[in-house]
Amino acid sequence: MKSHITRTTMLGLSCAGIAAVAQAQSTVTLYGIVDAGVEYTNHTSANGGSARLVSGGKNTSRWGLRGVEDLGGGLKAVFQLESGINIANGTFDDGPGAIFDRRATVGLKNRFGQLTLGRTFTVTYDYMLPFDPMGYAPNYSWATSSSATGGRKDGLFTRSANAVRYDGEFSGIKLGALYGFGNVPGSMKTSSKYDFALGYAGGPFAAVVTYDRQNGAADSVTPVDQTRYIQGIHAGLSYDFGAAKAMAGYRNYRKTFSTAAATLQSDMYWIGGSYDFNPYFTLLGAIYHQNIKGASDADPTLFSLRGQYSLSKRTLLYVSGGYAMAQHGQKVGLSRDLVGAADTQTGMTAGVQHRF
Repeated sequence: MKSHITRTTMLGLSCAGIAAVAQAQSTVTLYGIVDAGVEYTNHTSANGGSARLVSGGKNTSRWGLRGVEDLGGGLKAVFQLESGINIANGTFDDGPGAIFDRRATVGLKNRFGQLTLGRTFTVTYDYMLPFDPMGYAPNYSWATSSSATGGRKDGLFTRSANAVRYDGEFSGIKLGALYGFGNVPGSMKTSSKYDFALGYAGGPFAAVVTYDRQNGAADSVTPVDQTRYIQGIHAGLSYDFGAAKAMAGYRNYRKTFSTAAATLQSDMYWIGGSYDFNPYFTLLGAIYHQNIKGASDADPTLFSLRGQYSLSKRTLLYVSGGYAMAQHGQKVGLSRDLVGAADTQTGMTAGVQHRF
């Protein structure tokens, strides 16, 4: 009887151990950013300025799940689901029904790199992000998208659906590639997208170059798509001095049409950096300038400054200020979310952010 109990106990402990090992080999992490602030902006309409509550003044509010399973032999399965949140009203940031519009991917990775499939951010977006001093902040950065005149936004290729993406890193060299299927019967080109990135990081110095192209659906009827293609070329440089860090970036943008409409072209330049006064307080600043070629001569410039104070490793307070101006009386907006009603616009945002 005693021997039977001992064998049963040992078997139970063995099963528990196997279960514990299996559990240790697979993890799922819940994460997110909750960011909200109060903004005042002038020249938002012909009647003057406005104050509003904003969601994601420093970083877009979001939540997500990421997981990894160790399959053995250095091979791992990975997945990520991520959704934007509008903190101001509690809705999805990307509109009704867009549950995981930011990321919805599954894939495999090993020492040769990672391959994922689904809806994802582009390699241009992820590889260029570290080279924007303001971190693609809606308040206030033009690295992802400028706000020159009217509805024109010569922006960075940000996300792609139906995508296959590869990322690898070898001795400081980063390689990234993405192909987005157009999913159009009879045509591999229509609505397809591709994106390539090459980066280097060694000591305090880092650099990156990217190239992307988005093919239009010129043969579509509903809705009509007159875009032939959109092309972007980016480059970034940074140097970390310790407490201070300097960054610079460049974008060449080109959009052509299947109609007689003129090609849209522009060059965007930015420079800036950050300084850590102590472990709690950081000051960041940047200047963005866009040279618009062709029909518009607005050539807008944005001056951006932000101070942020960390209350803990996960919670911080921030105050951001921006001043945008355009030439020849053209309208300009401070952020990619604002059009603007004059040739200058000034804004200030005070907010709080929590990460989990």
